[in-house]
Amino acid sequence: MMDNDLNLPSKEETEASVQIFKAFGNETRYKILYLLFEKQLTVNEITEAIGMTQSAVSHQLKILRQTGLVSSKHDGQHVYYTLADNHIITIFKQVEEHINED
Repeated sequence: MMDNDLNLPSKEETEASVQIFKAFGNETRYKILYLLFEKQLTVNEITEAIGMTQSAVSHQLKILRQTGLVSSKHDGQHVYYTLADNHIITIFKQVEEHINED
């Protein structure tokens, strides 16, 4: 029998990773993340940019917040959404580099 040194992530790490990939795997959520890559935005600004209803955008933002990809900040009556951290920017840059490779 071969000595197998293969190592898998824990169940919790695997589940968290799959949820992040699922979030990126939805076209609407990807568009929202891409918009937030540029700057923080309100639900109305996101709605206008991608041409969806506020309810649909809010639902997708909820999923993005639950996966830890997006955070929100209240400023008076406005809620601003932004990418949770720079890791998400790195993911976007890596995907862009991968797509543009010859």
